Amino acid sequence: MLPSWENSFLKKPKNIDLKVVKKNSISSHSSYTWPLLILILLLQIYYFINYFFISNVHLSLFSISPQRFPSPKTSNAHSVSNHNNNNNSSNLCLSGKVYVYDLPPMFNKELLDNCSTLDPWSPRYCDAVLNGGFGRKAATHLAEVVPESLAPAWYWTDQFMLEVIFHSRVLKHACRTLEPESATAFYIPFYAGLAVGRYLFTNYDKKARDSDCEMLLRWVQEQPHWKRSNGSDHFITLGRMVWDFRRSGEIDWGSSFVYMEGMRNIQRLVIERSPWDPLDVGVPYPTGFHPRSDADVLEWQDYVSTHKRTSLFCFVGGTRGAFKNDFRGYLLSYCKNESDSCRVVDCSGTRCYNGASAILDTFLGSDFCLQPRGDTYTRRSVFDCIVAGSIPVFFWERTAYDQYEWFLPGEPTSYSVFIDNNAVKNGSVSIRNVLEKYSREEIRKMRERVISIIPQILYATPQEGLETIKDAFDVAIEGVLRRIKKQ
Repeated sequence: MLPSWENSFLKKPKNIDLKVVKKNSISSHSSYTWPLLILILLLQIYYFINYFFISNVHLSLFSISPQRFPSPKTSNAHSVSNHNNNNNSSNLCLSGKVYVYDLPPMFNKELLDNCSTLDPWSPRYCDAVLNGGFGRKAATHLAEVVPESLAPAWYWTDQFMLEVIFHSRVLKHACRTLEPESATAFYIPFYAGLAVGRYLFTNYDKKARDSDCEMLLRWVQEQPHWKRSNGSDHFITLGRMVWDFRRSGEIDWGSSFVYMEGMRNIQRLVIERSPWDPLDVGVPYPTGFHPRSDADVLEWQDYVSTHKRTSLFCFVGGTRGAFKNDFRGYLLSYCKNESDSCRVVDCSGTRCYNGASAILDTFLGSDFCLQPRGDTYTRRSVFDCIVAGSIPVFFWERTAYDQYEWFLPGEPTSYSVFIDNNAVKNGSVSIRNVLEKYSREEIRKMRERVISIIPQILYATPQEGLETIKDAFDVAIEGVLRRIKKQ
C-alpha cells in the first residue's frame, strides 16, 4: 500500500474543567472567585471558536477531495471559443504574482550544461534540452503528416522536460514579479526530475538519489520569504512521475524528496500525481506540438477535425515483459488480430520516446486510440492521442480521470470511453464490439469535445504565451496562484 500524506500539526486545545476550578476556588474563599470564573469562561469560549475556525481551514485546505479548490475553467467549445483575452491587462494577475528564485546553477543550468550525464546509456538528453526543453525541430520528418505551414511548430520533445519548459515560460510571464514582497507565490526552478533521474537506473545508493534534493531544500529554507509561510506559498514542477520522488524505505525505488521535511507544504505540479496527496497537481505531459500563435492552434484544430480517419481504433505501444499478465502485450496481439479495424504501431523493438511520424499518422487516421496504463498509471501517449483528435479509450480510471482535473472535462464520457481492463482480460467484453456501438454522430460529438481540449494541453513556443488562447502553462500557473491565494 502506498503511504498516505497526513497533517498532524493541528491539535485541539485541551478543555479546562470548570467544575474543578470552581470547587477549588470556593473552598479557598478567595475574593477573586467570580472574576476568575468569568475569565476562565471567556478563555474557554475563545479556545472553542479558535479551534473551530482552524479545524475548518485545515479541512478546506488539506482535504483529499479533488473539489477542495476551484479548478481553472476549461473551454467547452471548439476553435474561436477557446479565445480568452489572455493579454487583456484587466484580466491579468487577479490571483497575484509569482516570484522566481534565482537558484545556484547546480540545481538547473549546470544539469543542462552537463546533459551527457543525465542518461548513462544514451546522449539523448543533449537533444532533449535544446530550444527551452522542446528538443530538436521535427519539421522535415513530419512533412507528409502535418500541414506545411505548421511543420515548424513540431519538435522531438522528450516527455520528461516539464521542468525546463515551465522555467523558461515563467521567466517571461506577465505576472512574474522581481519584488518578493509583492509575490503571492514563490516558484522553485529546481530540475528535480533531471537531477534524480541520473541515479534511478544504475547502482547508486539512496544518498546519491537524495543529495541534490537535500541541498536544494537547505538552500530554500534559508531564504527569508520561506520563513513567513514555512513554504506553503511555494511551488515546484516535477518532470517525472511523483513515484520517482516517494521512496519510503531504505532500498525502495527513487528519491525520498516528497517525504523530506522541507516539502511538507510545497505545492507540486507533476506529470503524474498521487491521488492521496492534495499538494500534487497533475499537469499534461509535453507533446511534440508547440504552437507559435493563436493561428497555429486554430489551423491545427481545423486540420484534425476534417482529417480522414480510416480505422475504427488504434494502439501505439510496446510490451512490458517484466510485468505479469502484460496488458499492453495483450492489446498488441488483439490489435494485430483485428487488423481490418485496428492500426498498430509496435514500439517493442524501438524506443518511441519522443513520437514519430508513424505514431502521429496512426492517431490522425483513427477514431479511437487505446490507452492502457504505462509503466505507471499514466502515459504521454494519452496527450499525443488527444492532440491528433482521436478519442482515448481508457482501461484504468487513474490513467486520466483523477489525474488532470484542471485540464480535462469533468464529464469523462463526453470525450473518452472507459472499458475495465479486467473485463477485457477475462473475455467478457470485446473492445471492438464496444466501439462499434457508437454511432457516427456520437463519434463526431466526442471528437469535437476532444478537439476543444487541445489548446489547454499544449505548451506554446512564445515565452510570453499565445495572444489570447490559454495553453497548459497558463492553466497551471493561474490554478496554482488561485490555490495559494485562497489558502
